[in-house]
Amino acid sequence: MERNYVQLQLQFFSGEKTEKATPRKLQDARKKGQVAKSAELPSAFILLFVFLLIWLLGGYLGTHFRGIFLRSFSEYLLWDVTADTADILFKQLSWEAVKMIAPIFAITFVAGILANYVQIGFLFTGEPLKMKLEKLNPIEGAKRIVSMRSLVELFKSILKILLTSSVAFYLLWGAKGELVQLYDKGIGQAAQFINTTAMKLGVVIALLLVVLAIFDYMYQKYDHGKQLRMSKQDIKDEYKKTEGDPLIKGKIKEKQRQMAMSRMMSEIPNADVVITNPTHFAVAIAYRAEEMQAPMVVAKGKDFVALKIKEIAKEHQVIMMENKPLARALYANAEMGEQIPEDLFKAVAEVLAYVYRLKGIV
Repeated sequence: MERNYVQLQLQFFSGEKTEKATPRKLQDARKKGQVAKSAELPSAFILLFVFLLIWLLGGYLGTHFRGIFLRSFSEYLLWDVTADTADILFKQLSWEAVKMIAPIFAITFVAGILANYVQIGFLFTGEPLKMKLEKLNPIEGAKRIVSMRSLVELFKSILKILLTSSVAFYLLWGAKGELVQLYDKGIGQAAQFINTTAMKLGVVIALLLVVLAIFDYMYQKYDHGKQLRMSKQDIKDEYKKTEGDPLIKGKIKEKQRQMAMSRMMSEIPNADVVITNPTHFAVAIAYRAEEMQAPMVVAKGKDFVALKIKEIAKEHQVIMMENKPLARALYANAEMGEQIPEDLFKAVAEVLAYVYRLKGIV
């Protein structure tokens, strides 16, 4: 019973997701659109860039807007109302509006793209747009509503409201003296003060939202990593999928060894001589002057394999010679299917010469 309890404990801990996600898991999640991303950062960037643009182009926009009003009251009101004049008026006013709004639209587009690129780089996937029936599950929806993530989002929203309200109150409170004196100033001075205060308020709040969005991105990155955590068993399973099951790989290697052994044994009858230790090592040598530049090792083995080589050699009447130093040297330094090393040429040549004399070739 104690053993079963230990096994259950091991199974529990091996299934607990305590390990960081592997690069493969992160890549698969990215393909599905599951990335660490703050939805606050694009809106904060857009707000900041728009206010900075208005601040920089305020003179141009004000002059342009004032020109439209002056032209409307001094020129357009004097026109006769006809279909042609209405068409001209619509086109002119539309074009003037486009010239004012186009820079704002452009900077909004650039800021949104930049904010997303900073977070996740270039990513295009339609996976999040796919219809998934599990998203319609009311039970899962209720779980998401009361989850820790929803509480964190609620806390972020409250914090954002409190901080932005506090900053706005602080800036307006600092300008309260000038605010109460606006009634005593001209329209131009009052408009300039309101414009300057609004721009300052917008830029400061936008900067604050950018800072909050950066912290939110750090939290999203942490939460994303936490959701993608893996158990030790998950990592093992992934390794098996990518690298192959070790058991299967072992069987493949064993099969390859058997095939290599079979090919090696089939070459022994073609050997000229088998040099032995005599019991521990056996190396089969073949030499064809018209085909080979030097003698080649066609088979070699140790212990049981050496015994098998000698049995096949005896069966096919291949000459065997005992030479302990040469057998050890050939086994250690010569690879099967390759020429023997140059430093062993002389010793092997003497052996082959003796073999050829026995066969009556020389």
